Amino acid sequence: MMRRPRTTTAKVVENSTDSDLSTILISDEDSDEWTPAEPKLKAPTTTAGAPAVPGEKKAAPKRTAKPKEPKAPKQPKPPKEPKVPKPRAPRKTAAERKTQASKVVKVSRTSVLAGTKRKNIDEGKNDDKAAENKEEKHTDCGPSTNMKKERVSFIVSEANQADMWAGEGSSPAGLIAKKEEVEDFTFDEPCLKKQKTSGAFLGQPSALPSSTANVLRNELNMNWDFIEVLSTLTCVEQWVCVNIIRLLREENTVPFMVRYRKDMINHMDADAVRDVQLVYEELGTLSKKTQSVIQTLKKDGVLTVELEQNLRSCRSADQLDHVYSPYKKGSKLTKARRAKALGLEDAASLLMNTPHTLDLRTWVKPGTEGLSSVEEVSTGVEHILADLIAKDPETLAYVKTLCENSFVTIQSSVSKSALKEKEQKSVQDHKKPGAKQNKKMDIDKFHLYVDFTSNIQRIQPHQTLAINRGESLKILTVKVNIPDRVKNDFTRWCIDNSWKPKTFAREEHWAIVRSAIDDSYKRLILPFLTRNYRTKLSSAAEKESIAMFVSNLRRCLLVGPVRGCVILGVDPGFRHGCKLAVLSPTGQIIHTDVVYLHNSGQQREVDKLRHLMMTYSCTNVVIGNGTACRETESVFADLISRRCFHPLDVSYCITSEAGASIYSVSPEAVKELPDMDPNLRSAVSIGRRVQDPMAELVKIDPKHIGIGTYQ
Repeated sequence: MMRRPRTTTAKVVENSTDSDLSTILISDEDSDEWTPAEPKLKAPTTTAGAPAVPGEKKAAPKRTAKPKEPKAPKQPKPPKEPKVPKPRAPRKTAAERKTQASKVVKVSRTSVLAGTKRKNIDEGKNDDKAAENKEEKHTDCGPSTNMKKERVSFIVSEANQADMWAGEGSSPAGLIAKKEEVEDFTFDEPCLKKQKTSGAFLGQPSALPSSTANVLRNELNMNWDFIEVLSTLTCVEQWVCVNIIRLLREENTVPFMVRYRKDMINHMDADAVRDVQLVYEELGTLSKKTQSVIQTLKKDGVLTVELEQNLRSCRSADQLDHVYSPYKKGSKLTKARRAKALGLEDAASLLMNTPHTLDLRTWVKPGTEGLSSVEEVSTGVEHILADLIAKDPETLAYVKTLCENSFVTIQSSVSKSALKEKEQKSVQDHKKPGAKQNKKMDIDKFHLYVDFTSNIQRIQPHQTLAINRGESLKILTVKVNIPDRVKNDFTRWCIDNSWKPKTFAREEHWAIVRSAIDDSYKRLILPFLTRNYRTKLSSAAEKESIAMFVSNLRRCLLVGPVRGCVILGVDPGFRHGCKLAVLSPTGQIIHTDVVYLHNSGQQREVDKLRHLMMTYSCTNVVIGNGTACRETESVFADLISRRCFHPLDVSYCITSEAGASIYSVSPEAVKELPDMDPNLRSAVSIGRRVQDPMAELVKIDPKHIGIGTYQ
């Protein structure tokens, strides 16, 4: 019943000539209000819910209303109608493709004729049949061509064959297919939220008040741009940094920002947001420390405008300590401060600005320490210039750049005190053998770093931690080797650029400048670079060790539990025997005992163990990896191979017992197992680590689990 109107109308359309089709195609170029339906063959059915209005070309005819048409069954049925659906079959020849398109046009015109008749019936038109058929032919051009556009464009887009209409000239079908592609592209555009995000990746924030950004930039009261430094240190765009800081100041948590403020943070993950938060807090701490130092120096009466500017220009805690250390209470007066106290600061200023007017003999004051001769005056001026050079931000930045482009190494060796004690060991061994043995053992632990050298950029985090620990124990001596080429390039740059006298200078004045540059590099800049490198390496190693600990801990806690079976936990040992704990499938303690599997009466202990396992149907044995682990494992493996536990199918595994001894005497263990011996508590803990690792390991202090990079 549904196909009869289409078949009868199709016959009428098939009788039309090719000239009629060309006329329909040409007349359809003038229609501009056509809106394409969804690119599916069943589009007329899905959009049939819209009401039919005469002259409107957007709504497709509703097929379910076809049984209401009274005139459709009167037309004869064509015998060739079953061949119409064949345009969906794949075609590889160009001629067959054209034939396919023409057949689709015929089918679309057929459905539109039926729809036009339904429109006329619903509107209540009472014209005669001839006038109605004539009206159908006149109105057939618009709707049928629209359906043709829809069908043809769908075939082109589905098969990705835009060249199907090549050679047809300015064919309307080709233009229609292109228009359909544009509409499809518009339909596939992302939503408004995605558009904001795509703009954000180009560095275009959607809502960033300039006043807020300025407040954030100036809130620290430093000489550098806070947002710019934060962006540089974290490699995050500036507008994203501003948004993250604003969200943090509004007391938003990192999970909230990652889940519900994705556009504001440029779709960053939680770890990246935490890194920005950490650097932001570090810069805030640096600002507060700088303000405290300035207030302290102001109270002491040693704060100058130049010193304050140098303090506010520091971008790290190391730079701040480098500038502030000479002025700390209790520290000795530096050479530069002693020279300034003698009044030689003006002489240093004249040497750099107007050296032709400087006469060092006028600054000589016989009987005054530090000014009694021209040599002492020259030395004081050198110290002041060296201090200025070492605290100049541009100079420090340049020398850091030179080091980055050079082969800087870190070297460790045995300290003199350790060598001296090692030489005296043979003499004093009989007096304190225990202490000397412990010291020897410590030296043996660091045998890999007795003569160790590595590039500063290639050293591993665990090596850095080992070197630091050896240095703290006064076993190793560590130093950073910077090549001499850095010094030569630095000296040449200072003389030719930044620290060259502005006017003509005599040879003795140039000698003072060269000596000041050399003294500044050796005495001030080189130790600063060494501290800077050591601090960076230690910080990176600590972060890596934390990340490694997190990864290992996650693996330990997420180990699959062994459920539904009775487990025998074994804490192996020689002298005190192997502690046993039989645990139920739910972790309850069924029985505890001690067997001595490594003594003379082994057979009696084996029988005791077999009776215990047979009594409680224990099929899984968990052995701790501590003392006597391998010996206990060999005993159980031998018993299983000899089928001593038959008919039980017994298997064993080895697990880490790190922290079990410490847990057995902890307050938590006493509360949980109050009436049990500490040795048996460790066996219970070992067994439960296999039954439920997460529930058992959370009872132990993380530093005792033994999964870190360097314990």
